[in-house]
Amino acid sequence: MSATLFEELDYRPSPIGMLSLRRRRRSADDVDIYEIKLDDGYLMSSLFTAGEIALADRGLAELGGRDLDVVVGGLGLGYTAMAALACRNVRRLVVVEAIPEVIEWHQRHLLPLGEALTNDPRTRLVCGDFFDMAAADGNFEPEHPRRHYDAILVDIDHSPRHVLHPANAAFYKVAGLLALADKLVPDGVFALWSTDPPDEEFLARLQAVFATARADIVEFDNPYRSAVALNTIYVARKNAPSGSAAGVADGR
Repeated sequence: MSATLFEELDYRPSPIGMLSLRRRRRSADDVDIYEIKLDDGYLMSSLFTAGEIALADRGLAELGGRDLDVVVGGLGLGYTAMAALACRNVRRLVVVEAIPEVIEWHQRHLLPLGEALTNDPRTRLVCGDFFDMAAADGNFEPEHPRRHYDAILVDIDHSPRHVLHPANAAFYKVAGLLALADKLVPDGVFALWSTDPPDEEFLARLQAVFATARADIVEFDNPYRSAVALNTIYVARKNAPSGSAAGVADGR
């Protein structure tokens, strides 16, 4: 009997449209591919994860060997969160996801990283709108309104220009970035995934808010195209505190 080539693991209506989780086998290399769709569009696929992993790797590499409190905006298939947990210095990981079904799929272990993520005692999954929480009067953990974080890693919109909802656009303006920076420790890092090439206008905004900012290009193979595919990872850092170690008297 041949293996099942396609399986719909869940399908249900949501406030933002019809959500479906499916698994299909790519017969060329006998690999299972997990995909989440919203109506007829693809939200995420386990076929392309290099950018999501690089988001955590490059953001956290800036911070050295101290214990880290990290926020990930956007759970998705879990690759950014899992890459963050692979960093031994991460002591707490708060993952904010707006779609409750995505959290549920991880908790039910329908996704390949779900069991490892949900069983790791460092992980907390929070259902909510990351952009509301990142706003000036918001917070990622209501019971800890003054908590600051060493790193905030975001993979939600396609890019600063191509957002999933018009309301998200405010986050990428100077005022939105300032509000986010206020939730970081004095030398904390903000990193952002984008499917678009580097955006000089957005990079200039980052440089206006943070002490340093850069745009890294991540290359990866796309089996459906002959050309190499590209993602952009923006990495921005606040000033290091003078005369003291980071994380001291910073509200954590």
